[in-house]
Amino acid sequence: MEVTVDGRRVFAATGGRDFDPAPPAVVFIHGAGMDHTVWALQTRFFAYHGRGVLAVDLPGHGRSEGPALDSISGIADWLTRLTDAAGLPRAALAGHSMGALAALDCAGRHPERVRALALLGAAPRMPVHPDLLAAAEADDHLAFDLVTDWAHGDSGHLGGARAPGLWLMGGGERLLERAAPGVLYRDLAACNAYQDAPERAAAVTCPTLLVLGADDRMTPPRAGRKLAETVPGARVELIADSGHMLMTEKPDQTLDALKTIL
Repeated sequence: MEVTVDGRRVFAATGGRDFDPAPPAVVFIHGAGMDHTVWALQTRFFAYHGRGVLAVDLPGHGRSEGPALDSISGIADWLTRLTDAAGLPRAALAGHSMGALAALDCAGRHPERVRALALLGAAPRMPVHPDLLAAAEADDHLAFDLVTDWAHGDSGHLGGARAPGLWLMGGGERLLERAAPGVLYRDLAACNAYQDAPERAAAVTCPTLLVLGADDRMTPPRAGRKLAETVPGARVELIADSGHMLMTEKPDQTLDALKTIL
């Protein structure tokens, strides 16, 4: 599905069904340097179980026109314009990593627009090592290698993907390689600069779930639990034997967790 936001074409996957704005809707928001495909193993379920699904490509990512946005708050405000363009006065938001920060910021500053919130691989702060920022700014392939390595837990490094033919490490690296020059750097810099999570979390009024990987080295579960403590009434689901890429490393467990909130 394509819509126009800020005069630019935006692509969103709809879970294999034509999008209908009438049922309760869920907007899925990917992480740094990625696109809608990271949600492929979850979105189809919701599309076929009474939800309108938009797994969006953020500006400059995937099949959406650029440029990429350069701040978390900018992405959050853009999400409200996206839902306006899709005819959605309210929607549930499910965000991963950078997408989780954007979803949280949106829910904190635009509470009337968000009916439920799922945050995957989230933390109060997401600092990025200067060497990784430098590699991403130079479009050095090292940045793709580092992100892919750190984003996957031990089992993700060894294989055993639930989807036949899916190679987690190779697929993750190819996804980052497809990003336009400069996109990963903009995303990582936005995460590194964002400091408003605790304030936004305290302002959230909708039901909220944090889904955390027990072996996540990028946003360790202790940090996710700290964020959950600042969101009124938030719940935490800890997924064993998973790193940061919960949706692909543990797709069934991630779906089961998301069912409880979305």
